[in-house]
Order: sequence, then structure tokens, then C-alpha cells
Amino acid sequence: MLEVIEKLLILQDRDRKIVRVQTELASIGPERAALEGRNHSAQVALEAAKRNTNQIESARKELELEVDAKKLLIEKYSIQQFQTKKNDEYRALGHEIDGCKEAISKLEDRQLELMEQADEAHAKALSAGKSAKEAAKLVDSQKVALGEREETLKKQLAEFESNYQELAAAVEETVLTRYQRIRKQKGETSVVGVERCVCGGCHMKLPAQVVLSCQQQQEIVCCPNCGRILYYARHMDLAVVD
Repeated sequence: MLEVIEKLLILQDRDRKIVRVQTELASIGPERAALEGRNHSAQVALEAAKRNTNQIESARKELELEVDAKKLLIEKYSIQQFQTKKNDEYRALGHEIDGCKEAISKLEDRQLELMEQADEAHAKALSAGKSAKEAAKLVDSQKVALGEREETLKKQLAEFESNYQELAAAVEETVLTRYQRIRKQKGETSVVGVERCVCGGCHMKLPAQVVLSCQQQQEIVCCPNCGRILYYARHMDLAVVD
């Protein structure tokens, strides 16, 4: 294998590692945001459950006040009945009393419904509180792990980048320029092997002369189809594909 190819493969491997670490580092922010979102969702659910419980309790208290008010009216109408001497007024007051009693009966039925709803809402609030607490604990632990992973990745990136320029400088400038141009166009796989007369990048069949040039290992050879730099190693099979 040409020495320049060996240097390019080392550089390509370093480029791949740098890109991998940079990609992982770029994902840290969204992962952290997702954790915060999960915690926020649990808190929102808890607040909604608490608000529902408070609304039901408030409605129940309002019904209690309405019942008390109707009972006071019954007392008032009863006293007026006792005091009146007119039959029509007595009957009218009796009708009002009956109306109040009927209203109280309906209010008490509604109170029973709200009491059942209150029990259910309270249970949901307790469950939401438990879920929010567990979510907060889990998110905190995952954020710690994420922070540790971020620090590890930063150290790895610093190590990979520390002597990158030295590795790049070891490659002839014209070849390095070609490699960087191909890498910009084709991504991290810019230098590929030849096996069974096929390019390891685009997987297209190569002309016999190109395969022979790779096997002779005397010059830089590029794939006529995709432009990637080709190389041949002894373990590769050069048998023609059927």
C-alpha cells in the first residue's frame, strides 16, 4: 500500500472519530431539553390535577352555602306561616317551603356527585404527585449522567483534535486538498478499498485498467464513477464480479 494512502487512512479514521464525537455532543442539548420537557410535563399534569381537585372542592362548598341559604328561607317562611292569618298567604308560603325543600334535595344529590368526583380527583392528584416526584428524580439522575457523558466526549474531542494538524501536514498538500474536497462532497468515506473489482464507496464495477493501477500501487487512483480515492490491500479479493 502506498505510504500516502496509509497516511490518508489514518487521517480518515481520525476525521470519522471527530465527526462521531461532534455528532454525539450535538445531541446532548436536545437530550437535555427532552429531559426538561418530561419533567415539565409531569409538573403540568400535577398542577392540572390539583386545580381540578380545588375546583371540585370549591363547587362543593358553594352547594353547601346554597343549601344553608335554602334552609334559612325555610325557617323564615315557617315563621311567616305561623304569623299569618290568611289562608292564601299560608298556602303560598307552604309552596315556597316545598320549593326550597325540593331545591335542597337536588343540591344534596349534586353534593354527593361532587363528593365522588372529589375522591376520584384526590386519588388522581396523589398519583400525579407520585409520578412528578419519580420523574424529577429520574430526570435529575439522567441529567447527571448526561453531564458526565458530555465531559467525557469533550475530552475525547480534545484528544482527537490535539494532533490533527500534524496528521494532516504529513500528507502531501495536493493529495490532502483532493481528499478534503472529496470528503466535503462524499462524507466520511473518501478513501475506499477495491474488492472484486468494485469500488468500496459507490459499489460500481471498476474498469480493468483502474483495478490494475490500484494493484500496482504506484500512484493515487480515483474511482471514475464517484471520484473517491481507491486503494488495494492484500486481503482484498480482485476477482471479477460475475
